[in-house]
Amino acid sequence: MKLNLPSYEVNIRENPRQGREIYDDFRKKFVRLTPEEWVRQHFLHYLVSEKHYPASLIGVEKGLMVNGMQKRFDAVVFRNDSKPAVLIEFKAPSVRIHQGVFDQVASYNLLLNANYLMVSNGLTNYCCKMDYQKHQYTFLDNIPDFKKL
Repeated sequence: MKLNLPSYEVNIRENPRQGREIYDDFRKKFVRLTPEEWVRQHFLHYLVSEKHYPASLIGVEKGLMVNGMQKRFDAVVFRNDSKPAVLIEFKAPSVRIHQGVFDQVASYNLLLNANYLMVSNGLTNYCCKMDYQKHQYTFLDNIPDFKKL
């Protein structure tokens, strides 16, 4: 599937029980290849190769409690001091990014307090910078390099 992201050399295999799987360099294992996973892998590789995000500071599908419910965020980029810098939500290319998607990632961010939120369906990528003092966020034209976080 063609995305609006640079391609990279993927490692895909057939699993007799799970179907197609893609190797996740960040989790160091094969995972089920879904359209959302395809976006996640391409977007994270884009951050590492083009925006200089250290792969070692990227966490994928970690759990957290939101309003008493167990949730999982798609990815988070940590700063060198181990605090969350960027919270990322991925959708399949067929999923339109709308206000509900931003509400979802913003609700997760209530606990993490990341300075940036990113949302991508692989075709459209959004990044916004949080301003906690003014209780607002600003959409950026480009995804910042890691050193600018």
